[in-house]
Amino acid sequence: MLEEKAGQLAGQVWEFLNANGETDEKAIMKGLKLRKGKDFYLAIGWLLREGKLNVAGKEDNPTFSLK
Repeated sequence: MLEEKAGQLAGQVWEFLNANGETDEKAIMKGLKLRKGKDFYLAIGWLLREGKLNVAGKEDNPTFSLK
């Protein structure tokens, strides 16, 4: 069940980044109406593991974009 949720969230984040380009955590969470940071990081981890995501910026405010 957790894998299914992670995959769905990753798909939503991928679609958001595909439509909006490089974006920070707060904008992605607001755009997708995610309340929990853990859901965001579950999706980011999935995309990173698949090699589909670039991370830039500072550690306290990273930005994310698709590869």
